[in-house]
Amino acid sequence: MRAAQYDRYGGPEVLSVGTVPRPSPGPGQVLVRVHASSVNPVETKIRSGAMRLMTGRRFPKRTGFDFAGEVVELGSKVSDVTVGEHVWGMLSDFSGRTGAAGEYLLAKPQSISTAPSGTDLVAAAALPSVGVTALRALRDSLRLRPGQRLLVVGASGGVGSTAVQLAHAWGAHVTTIAGAANAPFCRELGADVTLDYATTPPNSLKGKFDAVLDCHGSSVRDYRRALRPGGRIASPSAGAITFALLSTVLPGPRVRLLMASSRRADLKTLADHVDGKDLRPVIERVYPLDEIQDAHRATETGHARGKRVIRLV
Repeated sequence: MRAAQYDRYGGPEVLSVGTVPRPSPGPGQVLVRVHASSVNPVETKIRSGAMRLMTGRRFPKRTGFDFAGEVVELGSKVSDVTVGEHVWGMLSDFSGRTGAAGEYLLAKPQSISTAPSGTDLVAAAALPSVGVTALRALRDSLRLRPGQRLLVVGASGGVGSTAVQLAHAWGAHVTTIAGAANAPFCRELGADVTLDYATTPPNSLKGKFDAVLDCHGSSVRDYRRALRPGGRIASPSAGAITFALLSTVLPGPRVRLLMASSRRADLKTLADHVDGKDLRPVIERVYPLDEIQDAHRATETGHARGKRVIRLV
């Protein structure tokens, strides 16, 4: 089977597409034919070597977390998935032994779910990681309720654009911060108020919001001041780690860090939102597998509306 891999850390140019053995499902596993994957910023950091203390020095490595595809084979002891079922999910192997940017992958039934019927599998591949991250941020970390005021910083990216849609569907009042050119896009997603990050300093927002989701993470110290008493703030960005740790001992609200993992119940919730027309995948561009270098290079710029998707079928 064909898959993207790399034999050293470095820039996007280290990625290549070659032939690797097709896996076979063992007990409690399913084999998925991947229709599409998508690129997350963390994957470019892993490939660059920025996370080598976690990912190690064993090569070659594969890449890709998110996927949508079709179940083609079941291992023993699997009874709740059927061959031919359209599924989606995400891998959680940071070592690079496996990757979703390949024609087949192995998954555990409890970490996948039936893909939404309201969109095709290529589009669906844009949602698992950002969708689960946004869902858990709003539901679990921020405990968002109808009528509350939410600020989303970095609202045009993958997590931000998903969070705006979910929060709007849940009846929250949503304010977004993004580039001025993205204001119409944010309103289309459901934002009630759109602000330009270039002209809206964080200190101008002091005490206005019940919850803040800072997708950039570089200014969580400042955006924490935008909270009303009792408010909550969360970030999925590695850039927020240092202040998040400090916030556990400093006066004021704690900054909660987010990390997604693939669970069937969360994926089903997202699929229900897609099928209910509350949520749609936001895609910057679809690339063939052979152009995965370009997809990584573009992702590293940090400029996008939504996700970059890799088509395999």
